[in-house]
This record gives sequence, structure tokens and C-alpha cells, in this order.
Amino acid sequence: MKQTILLLWAIFFLITGTMQANGQKRMRDFGINTGIFKTGENNAITDVPGVTVGHVTCIVGDDIRTGVTAIVPHQGNIFQNKIPAGIYAGNGFGKLAGSTQVQELGNIETPVILTNTLNVAEGISGLIEYTLKQPGNENVRSVNAVVGETNDGELNNIRARYITKEMVLEAIENAKGGPVEEGVVGAGTGTVAFGFKGGIGTSSRVLPKSLGGYTVGVIVQSNYGGVLEIAGVPVGQMLEHYYFRENVMQDVDGSCMMVVITDAPVDSRNLERMAKRAMMGLAKTGGIASNGSGDYVIAMSVCKENLIDESKPFYQPKVLQNDDMSPLFLATIEATAEALWNSLFAAHEVKGYKDNVVKPIPVEKIVEFIKNAEKANPQKK
Repeated sequence: MKQTILLLWAIFFLITGTMQANGQKRMRDFGINTGIFKTGENNAITDVPGVTVGHVTCIVGDDIRTGVTAIVPHQGNIFQNKIPAGIYAGNGFGKLAGSTQVQELGNIETPVILTNTLNVAEGISGLIEYTLKQPGNENVRSVNAVVGETNDGELNNIRARYITKEMVLEAIENAKGGPVEEGVVGAGTGTVAFGFKGGIGTSSRVLPKSLGGYTVGVIVQSNYGGVLEIAGVPVGQMLEHYYFRENVMQDVDGSCMMVVITDAPVDSRNLERMAKRAMMGLAKTGGIASNGSGDYVIAMSVCKENLIDESKPFYQPKVLQNDDMSPLFLATIEATAEALWNSLFAAHEVKGYKDNVVKPIPVEKIVEFIKNAEKANPQKK
């Protein structure tokens, strides 16, 4: 009975979170546009065909501020049609379950789950159950579940280990295309970035036809620190709110999970190279990959022709040449940085565990800083 009540609470806040998301504002809503490539229709990871995202948001009582985010790369049987993938650890202070098999074999066979540090096991359990129940997987006896995490213990009673296998399954079942809820939602419910409220953020880039016309989408769970920069403007310093500044209590440690998906025909080796570029996007936001930060990137290609069917004796993918990768590198950098900024712009104030309160970025001040910088340097606008 207790578990049923808790699940009802989770579902309730999932629904209210969706309602709030309809009025969310993102960085571009304030006239701040970055990068040279155009965004996709939704400026989200779901602009990559077949990709869906689902959240379960858990806001219960005075101390539970956590959740689950599920990224489903394609709508077929993922175990039977594995996805070329690469992983890069910008800083390895974290728990990315399933990473070694991905690095060894170069593919992913489950959706990707993001949650909090002490509930990785539940993420694994949910993915295993989901995979075993898929039609065609009746003889499966091993599942490499991929689960990422950040530590939301400042706002969430993380030791309560609130997340359940059922919530993980619900997040997968709720996954949909189109606009993606951002900010205080799913795995981003209790996260903190640069001393402000972080959360879930997403963005996309579409290459021009002359460069292949491919789409790159990114979704992030921001929970890291450094000296905040937005669109090249050192807003953290201007706000006098940054790590290493005397008398400012801000923890630079935390973690950041970044998931990159493209429809370009890219193999696991070059996907790892794309994953490395996502860290450059993190650097553009002022992140420093501190000693205690688990900064991981998962990159995947959902090009239909290159999905891996192990029932066939040969795998004969068609992949881009190395010389064609640079536009995808830049698209990854741009989309990652904007996804991280969107996670901040979409967030709102949260009060949680032990009455801790984390405020959002002061949007009006930041917009003023950036507009003033553009006036001073009109050629950079």
C-alpha cells in the first residue's frame, strides 16, 4: 500500500511537471542565439528521427526531489537491433553502468536511463525487465543496461533511495517525440549547476544538405560547477557568483551526463570522437570537470542501415569518412552547450531536503549582460 501511494505521488508530479513545461522558456526565447548551424524543429534530441524521451518526476513531502529520465534511441527491439555507440569519460568520478561493454563492443542494446547516484541499481533492474519482456527476447540471458547518474543529495534525501524499478519502466513507457520537458523534471529534479538550479536540457543541430543534412541531438542532466559563461559572456563573474571566489559557498563538484544521438552513419570509433567534443560544449558553459565530478558522454548513431543485427553472419555498415566528421563535431559542441544552458533557463526555484533552497539563474540580469555585450561587439551578434 505504501509503495502504491508513493507511485501515485510520482505520477501526480509527472503530470503537473508536464503542465508546467508548456510555459517553460528556453534560452532562445530571450533572443540569445548561439552557433552557426540551425536547430531542428523542436531544438531537442527528439529531432533525430525515432528518438523519444520520457520522465518520471518525484516531488514528495519536504525531502524527495528526484526522478528518472529515459532516452529511447529507436522504436524497434533495441536488443535485437543494437545501436552503434561510443562513450567518453571527461572525468570519471561517477557510476555509468554498462560502460565497459559499450567500450568493448561498440554498441548499446537498451534505452539509456538517467537518475540519481544511489538508484543506479533500480535503473538497471528496470532496463533488464523491459528488455526481457520485449517480443523476440524470450531466450535472452544477459542484458547490458546503460544507466547514468548525478548526485542530487543537496535537494533530495538521496539515502531514502526513492526510485523504483516501476518508475524506470514508467519513464520508458511515457517516452514520446516532439518537445521535451526541461529544467526541474525527471532526473534533473534535484540537480544543481554553478550554484543555481540545474536540470534536464536539450538541443539539436541540423547540418545543411551540402554537409550531409544530418541531425545531431543532445540531452543533458546538469549537476556540475565552474565559472558560468553564456554565449561567450562571463556571467558568473559579472554576478560575482562562482567557484573559487572568496566567501562564496558553492560546490564545484557534482556531475554531468550528456547523451548525443545522430542519424549520421557513424561507427563506434567516430562516435567516441563526437562524445569527446561534447566535453568542449561543457567547457563553453564554464564547466571545469572538477576532481569530484562525473562527466560522461554517451554517443549513438541511429542510422537505420547501420543498426546491428547479430543474427546475421556479417556486419557491413556504410560509414562516413574521417574527413566528413568535422561538421558533426561542431554540431555536437553547439548542441551540447545550448542543452546545458537550456537546463538552467528552464529551471525554477526548488526547496527540498533539510530546507535547502536553490534558486534559478537571474535571467533578467543575464539577458541584460548578454545584450550589452552584443552592443559593445555588434560584429559578434
